[in-house]
Order: sequence, then C-alpha cells, then structure tokens
Amino acid sequence: MAITAEMVKKLREQTGAGMMDCKKALQETGGDFEKATKILREKGVAVAAKRESKIATEGVIGCYVHMGNQIGVMVELNCETAPVAKTDEFQQLAKDIAMHISWSDPQYLRREDIPEEVLEQEREIHRQWAIKEGKPAQVIDRIVEGRMKEFYSRVCLLEQPFIKDEEMTIQDLIHSVIGKVGEKIEVARFVRYRVGETARE
Repeated sequence: MAITAEMVKKLREQTGAGMMDCKKALQETGGDFEKATKILREKGVAVAAKRESKIATEGVIGCYVHMGNQIGVMVELNCETAPVAKTDEFQQLAKDIAMHISWSDPQYLRREDIPEEVLEQEREIHRQWAIKEGKPAQVIDRIVEGRMKEFYSRVCLLEQPFIKDEEMTIQDLIHSVIGKVGEKIEVARFVRYRVGETARE
C-alpha cells in the first residue's frame, strides 16, 4: 500500500521518531501502525544496547513546576556529547521526564536502587495476601513475583507508564530518543519538591 505523508505524520506523533524512520517502518509493515511502532521501539532498544558501554557525561537539568507552584522537579539527564544535549529531542525528553515525575512521584530510579529490606517487606505483604486468598502453596511465589512487577511500576521511574502515553514506560521513552539521536541517554538522578514535604532525592 502507498505510504502517505499523513500516515508518516501520525506515526511520528505517536512515537516521536524521525520522519524517515517512520516512513521506513510503515513501508516494512505495509502500513500497519502497531507493527511499525514495535519496529521503532526495537530500534531504540538495539541502539541503546550498543551504546551501553559508552560514558554519558554531557546533558541538561530538566525542570518542571506544576500549576499552582506547589510541586517542583529537577532531573539530570545525561548523554554522550554536548551537541546531542542541545537538540530539541533531548531537551524535550528532559522536560517530559520532569513533568512525569511531578505527577507520578517515583521513589526510586530503577528496581536495583530499592533496599533489600523494602523488597522483602513488600514480598511478605503479597505472600500473606495470597495465603489469605486461599491460593495453592505451589503457586504463591509466582503470584508474589507477578505482584512485585506492579510494585516496581509504581515506585521505579524507569518502569512507570509514561503519563503522555501509558502504552510505553519511561525506559521505552528514553529508548525511542536513543534510536533517534544514536547516543546513550540515561537519567542520572532526580529530586521532587512539594510544598510542606521533605525532598526525596
């Protein structure tokens, strides 16, 4: 089928990928938006894997203040080179992540940052729930791990569904921009302030 400019524009709006990448993905999939979106996300993941060993020391501080000036967020987003840090895509990513943090209030960046005692306490809570629900003993561990994934998606920034598109996580969003700029991108740290609360960094 013929790939129209309107189709390319729609896919670009959905994924944030470049125009040529969107056109190629649509051509490869015969205009199937779902498959084209998957291709673009996989490209970002592939580029991210290749760049994993690179050092990301350039970047920006993304800032967002919520309406009413009651919540403020700063996030340090890193990349490999200063030119990429100045691109619109990178700057917008920093702003989007800061805005997302203001809404989602993540407690940790990634699951590896969660203290072991917190994980054990959370697992025990889900284990007791499963027992009270009368679940068979042989499946309780599997149920607990399944519910732990939901826990990670609530408290870990990189695993949270992106506020603007809940079909992708924040990590997916970062990968989509990596696929466009061709450099390693990572969140170094973030801090969220709310009037009357102690900041958690």
